[in-house]
Amino acid sequence: MGIFLFFLAAFATVALLMWCTSQLTKPREDPLGDRLEALQNATMVAGSGKLKRNKGKGFMGAIASVPGAEDWIKENEKRLKQAGLKSTGAIVYYTVSNIIFLVLLLGGMAFIQRNNNFAQIMGGMVAAFLIGYILPSFFLQKFAKRYKAKLQEALPDTVDLLGIVLGTGLALDQAMLRVSEEMQYIYPDLANEFYTVVMQVRAGQERGKAFSQLVRRTGIEDIKALSAMIVQSERFGTSLAQALKVYADALRTRRRLRAEAAIGKAGIKMLFPIVIFILPVLFVITLVPGMLSVLHDLALLRGK
Repeated sequence: MGIFLFFLAAFATVALLMWCTSQLTKPREDPLGDRLEALQNATMVAGSGKLKRNKGKGFMGAIASVPGAEDWIKENEKRLKQAGLKSTGAIVYYTVSNIIFLVLLLGGMAFIQRNNNFAQIMGGMVAAFLIGYILPSFFLQKFAKRYKAKLQEALPDTVDLLGIVLGTGLALDQAMLRVSEEMQYIYPDLANEFYTVVMQVRAGQERGKAFSQLVRRTGIEDIKALSAMIVQSERFGTSLAQALKVYADALRTRRRLRAEAAIGKAGIKMLFPIVIFILPVLFVITLVPGMLSVLHDLALLRGK
């Protein structure tokens, strides 16, 4: 009966974890709604300070009350945005998934080592806790790195197209919106980032602040330089189309250099799989038939 209840609880936990993961990866981007909500919250703070009183309520407020948890939440919220998960509930689902995964590991380890001594149980629990704490952050960092790579790969062509559209006489917001529409099926990640910036500006946010948030979300130096170029061009009234064309050429050069560097590293990375996996198989294929033939001949000689 105890084993049945344990597997039932494990199944329910895994199902809840899968649901949280699906909610975490579900796209829920609404830049206009997010901006209006932020303005409303700012008004509440200026008028009566309700936001501060409501900050400690709810699930995330209880988690943030734990010492050191608030910094953990802020850091993971930043990583979620850098991984392309910009919905307001992403940090909630990520936190719930972390807790469920940690509880599942601790429960499974306790069940596996239920008949061992205290030292073995404590060692297993510590190992399960470390795995449950480190593994989600590791995968989140991998997702953020892959998302940055996608943005970095899409940036040269997108900047070039933005310069071409600006050369036709469109305003910056209209040009960015047109570029995001054109690039939606080729580079959807960067197109969504541009669309988010345009919607934030249309909602009343300053352009410089919208681009600063774009830089914080992505964490890419090339986008930081692009944002500074656009903000300075708007501030001083200089031509942006020609500057974007030159910058797009520089980005293409950097992309080619990164590709050449990756090709140069490929030989070194392939060395260890070749030595560990391929060479032993070749030795077996080439030497074993000869060794079998020699052993067969020796057996014949002994028989004579």
